[in-house]
Amino acid sequence: MNITIIGSGFAALTAVQRVRAQRPDAKITLISPTEELIYYPSLIWIPTGKRRGEQLRVPLAHFFKRMNLTHVKAQVTGLSEQGRVVHTSAGDILNDGLIIGSGGRFMKKLPGIEHSIALCEGISAAEQIRDRLAAMRDTGGTIAFGFAGNPNEPAAMRGGPMFELLFGLDNWMRSEGIRDKFTFKFFAPAKRPGQRLGDEAVDRILKRMAERDISTHLGHKLVRFEAQAVVTEAETIAADLILFMPGMTGPAWADQAGVELSSGGFLPANELGQVTGLQYTYVAGDSGSYPGPEWLPKQAHMADLQAKTAADNLIAELSGQSPSVKTKIELVCIMDMHDRGILVWRDEKRNFMIPFRLLHWAKQAFEWWYLRQYR
Repeated sequence: MNITIIGSGFAALTAVQRVRAQRPDAKITLISPTEELIYYPSLIWIPTGKRRGEQLRVPLAHFFKRMNLTHVKAQVTGLSEQGRVVHTSAGDILNDGLIIGSGGRFMKKLPGIEHSIALCEGISAAEQIRDRLAAMRDTGGTIAFGFAGNPNEPAAMRGGPMFELLFGLDNWMRSEGIRDKFTFKFFAPAKRPGQRLGDEAVDRILKRMAERDISTHLGHKLVRFEAQAVVTEAETIAADLILFMPGMTGPAWADQAGVELSSGGFLPANELGQVTGLQYTYVAGDSGSYPGPEWLPKQAHMADLQAKTAADNLIAELSGQSPSVKTKIELVCIMDMHDRGILVWRDEKRNFMIPFRLLHWAKQAFEWWYLRQYR
């Protein structure tokens, strides 16, 4: 059994472990540009110095050795033969079955978007925010925070980290005695941003913004960014620093996968994780577009669940059985605020929030627990 896995993020690495646990004899080839994992959930702590970049960059050589896999350091450029051939910058790679966990990418179409910084682009972006804040510490200034979705697939967004960054910086600046030097503004095209977290969560978020002297600019389409302004159809929002998370779309090579993509540019999948139009090919995480409720999240926890489903079904299919495992759909996250946290839980039956100071420490403990399997 020759299985290829694309990516080295949450979905791909979970798929590796799931395949290896079930099929010790399988040949696994993993394709990714680097031999490391970046722990994105903790990027929110780099701007305040709670984390350094090297703490969130995990070399994977030892993990790859334990998993007995072959790593191909390359960029994927497309698929052919119903997914049996993966085209890469290092040559073609053949497989009996394929799991795509390469993640998505941020949309960069808004004019002037280079004037903004997207936290989740990685460690360098988080360090850039840290350095800009350090330069503003004595003089203060106006910071605009915002996020948007994919116009053709509105759920393709990553707004949670922006709420964490916003409230985390607010609490940190208050503890440092410098918050009065800064003006915070929050903008989003949605009238009620964060709706996938549930109505109660949105109400609490907007209430907290009001209590924390954070002005809101909601419900108007973004037009462009300027060096010191966010321009919407309704107004111009002046800012010295713009922190913005664009909407997401599929991987750059998706249009060379030989399938019709979703309206938002993602690889289309069914409830089993199978890529529509391809054989023995599955997708997990941010590369795919999946059936489910409108609040279906794009987050690490969901990527892990999708990866387990993909691995289980692919192994079943390659073993001559009918794939039957459906992905459990749930949103679970701790919204961190630098010194406290809020647990948000949502599935198809429940939706609740629990604010608790110790959740801040729980999020840090989870980081250690999660990463130890790869160190």
